[in-house]
Parts: sequence; structure tokens; C-alpha cells
Amino acid sequence: MKRLVFAALIASSGFTSRAETPEQHGKRVVDECVQALGGDRYLNMQNRVESGRVYSFYRERLTGLSIAKIYTHYDTDVKDTAHQLAQRERDNYGKKEDYGTLFTDKEAWDITYRGARPLPADRFTRYSETTLRDIFYILRVRLHERGWIFESKGADVIENAAVEIVDLTDADNRTTTVYFDRITKLPVRQAFYRRDPVTKEKHEEVTHFTKYRETGGIQWPFAIERDRNGEKIFEIFSTSVEVNDPKVGFNLFELPSTIKLLKPE
Repeated sequence: MKRLVFAALIASSGFTSRAETPEQHGKRVVDECVQALGGDRYLNMQNRVESGRVYSFYRERLTGLSIAKIYTHYDTDVKDTAHQLAQRERDNYGKKEDYGTLFTDKEAWDITYRGARPLPADRFTRYSETTLRDIFYILRVRLHERGWIFESKGADVIENAAVEIVDLTDADNRTTTVYFDRITKLPVRQAFYRRDPVTKEKHEEVTHFTKYRETGGIQWPFAIERDRNGEKIFEIFSTSVEVNDPKVGFNLFELPSTIKLLKPE
């Protein structure tokens, strides 16, 4: 029965899209996603706090597990959002949140009781590129940019869900392929290719989004898995997600003036 329903959805997708160009159809799918995520509430989200457990993997083996609280702040003053991050992120670990990582718009720091140590430049570069090509960041921050092309690549069945596939390509020719659930209109998967700046190897970065829940009028995935070249590297399972928390001040996303600055490793 499920296969028949999926087949009917895919067939109907082909029928309705004949009156549209691939670009028009892709734009409509993206617009529907924005509305499904919460519309204006999503577009005006100022901060987000995800609490839960995070797991890291190497060659499919678990290498790290921690209680985590991930704070995200959006900066509305950034003009060149295609090249400069309009987001700051603070990842705190442990029940006391006494160690973690800080990502600003220009650098990244590892923070412990010893002090703050700058992370290698390639770590920040990877974080920046991954953020700029993340579908949730694109929809929240980058939609106003000129030069976007949203091209429908048709319909398919992915992970037991009928999906619409859209290539989102910016003015710098960076493409993220996103799979949108045909029923909920929400992203269930994204993929893009990234070239390692040192080895020049090409890596496929895939992220899966599941277990959506409503929080503050916004839909957000409570389970996120990231894969690299077909191998799982990261998972987060959130127990709670809060948006626009007035207690989250900008000082959380800056190094304290009293913290000891350590030398890079």
C-alpha cells in the first residue's frame, strides 16, 4: 500500500510540474518548505538552544559521547551573507557546561578550565562552508541573496518517504541538493560535495533530518545525523529545543575578557 501511495505522489508530481519550468517548480518547493517550518516566525528566529546528547564516530565506531547544549545566535547586521557568517555558535558539554567550543564569524575556540585555545584554521573553514551550505541556514539567512537558482530534479522515494529533490545553487556556483518530504514539505536529507583544502580530495557530506517537533511555532528536527563519504561521523538527539530565549545574551558568544588565551597546538 505504501508503495502505491508513493507511486501516486510521484506521478502527481510529474503531472503538476508539466506547467512549470524546473526552476519555477524548485522555487515553489522551497517556498512551501519555509511556510512548513513556520513562515515569518522561522525567518525571524533570533536564537536557538538544542539540548540533548551528541555522538561522534570514526569509521562507523563510536569515539565520543556527551551531554550537550548547543546555542545558536543569528546576526542580522551582516551584509555579505554569501561569504561572511551571520551566525555564532556555542557548544557546551557536560552537565555543568564547563567545556566546549565557540564558533564566531571569523574563528573558532576550544574552551576548557585551562582557558581558550584557537582551533586550527581548517577546522573553522570546514565549519563555515558546512554552515553556508546548510539548508536551514540558507532558508533563515541567505534567501535574500541575488543569483540563487532553485532547480527541481524530480521526485523519488528516500528513506521510506516520497520526496521532491531540489538543487539550490548560489551565485558562487555552490550547490546543495535537498530532499523535501512531499507531505510535510520539510527537509529530510541534504547533500553536497566539499574539497579538502589540504589533500584536495572530494568529500560527499550528507545530513539526515528526522523526528520533527513544533517549538515556539517553528518545526525543528530533534534527530540529526551527518555522514561523510558514506560513513556516519556525528549524531545529535535533542530532548528539548527552544527558540528566541531571552536569557541567551550575546556575551555567551564572545570570549570572556578574563579567560586565559592559550597557544595553538
